[in-house]
Amino acid sequence: MAQKLWEKSVQVNQEIERFTVGHDREMDLYLAKYDVLGSMAHITMLESIGLLTKEDLNALLDELKNIYVEAERGDFIIEEGVEDVHSQVELMLTRKLGDVGKKIHSGRSRNDQVLLDLKLFTRSELKEITHQVEELFNALIEQSNRYKEVLMPGYTHLQIAMPSSFGLWFGAYAESLVDDMLFLQAAFKMCNRNPLGSAAGYGSSFPLNRTMTTELLGFDSMNYNVVYAQMGRGKLERNVAFALATVAGTISKLAYDACLFNSQNFGFVKLPDECTTGSSIMPHKKNPDVFELTRAKCNKLQALPQQIMMIANNLPSGYFRDLQIIKEVFLPAFQELKDCLRMTTYIIKEMKVNENILNDDKYLLIFSVEEVNRLAREGMPFRDAYKKVGLDIEAGKFIHNKQVQHTHEGSIGNLCNDKIATLMEQLIEGFNFNQMQAAERKLLQK
Repeated sequence: MAQKLWEKSVQVNQEIERFTVGHDREMDLYLAKYDVLGSMAHITMLESIGLLTKEDLNALLDELKNIYVEAERGDFIIEEGVEDVHSQVELMLTRKLGDVGKKIHSGRSRNDQVLLDLKLFTRSELKEITHQVEELFNALIEQSNRYKEVLMPGYTHLQIAMPSSFGLWFGAYAESLVDDMLFLQAAFKMCNRNPLGSAAGYGSSFPLNRTMTTELLGFDSMNYNVVYAQMGRGKLERNVAFALATVAGTISKLAYDACLFNSQNFGFVKLPDECTTGSSIMPHKKNPDVFELTRAKCNKLQALPQQIMMIANNLPSGYFRDLQIIKEVFLPAFQELKDCLRMTTYIIKEMKVNENILNDDKYLLIFSVEEVNRLAREGMPFRDAYKKVGLDIEAGKFIHNKQVQHTHEGSIGNLCNDKIATLMEQLIEGFNFNQMQAAERKLLQK
């Protein structure tokens, strides 16, 4: 059995070990290539302050690159008896390079090492989420523009209310994603600060150059205070989870609308056949399973911040093993949201709309406000116009030509999709992913 980084002469009871390690080895596979990147930056800094020779550094960097490639391919494993990804990487280096492999941990703790891994992983995942949100946004804007002339009923209290349009419906979810992108950007900026060098939360007596590792890894800045760097564990995951949850909230509502509008009682939209499933006894059924599962997954994601909060909420400053459990709910959440985004984008692109909904006179009364406003424009006091139209409805005499003339910003006739698209473009530019990507590429070329 491989020795643990912290193990001395007394071995831990196997049942205790099983309980304390839990799913950590499985979760650490998410972090493998980021652990390697962090180690590459750390040892480059160690060489600069005289704790490694140039020869040792080059040998370590070459071997770490090999491990990185292995992790990228999905071939990296944490062996039986090895506690975590940090121990596995150090073990692999020691097998290849002997005692040189044991030098990479100088000036750091597993506490700042896993914090760094989490931040590198999270910022990379946020980049992917951002791109997928942008793809969904573009699909929604495209459909909004395509169907901007097609009217549909708007609802309040699930009662027909006023005229809406597919331009408004698709566009509303596009603009919702703009606000969600603000949360993603805030989460990215909080994430993109370097904790490396905080060690176990109290720094190190080695003359570490934290500015150097910050630049090597392409962070915007460092977490300066070493105690706060450790206090950020749990807070980072919670804040990022809030950003994921707000995106999930938009998708969940969209999925619900689409399921409702796809049903025969509404008949407003048609989902692509390949995204529906049949019934074992009812040959006519086309169930919107993809959107139903998307709705459920996104509702589950909206509970993620509370899960994380309840794990980390009552901890004082300093590190506690409780924080390990957060990985189990946090790390898989990104893939779940990415799957939902990908499915939703596909369906939105392929969705067809019913262009003749309002031909049915059961929707005639949604034009009552249009008639009130027409009378008011012609000089009748609004309250009198309201009463006249109400009495006409009661008497069954209400008629309307089913035309609307909305011109103000954001209305049926003036969607402002160009303005919404500009807002999204400005937000995406504000992430500055290029700095992060350039730094990682340069590090891997060393």
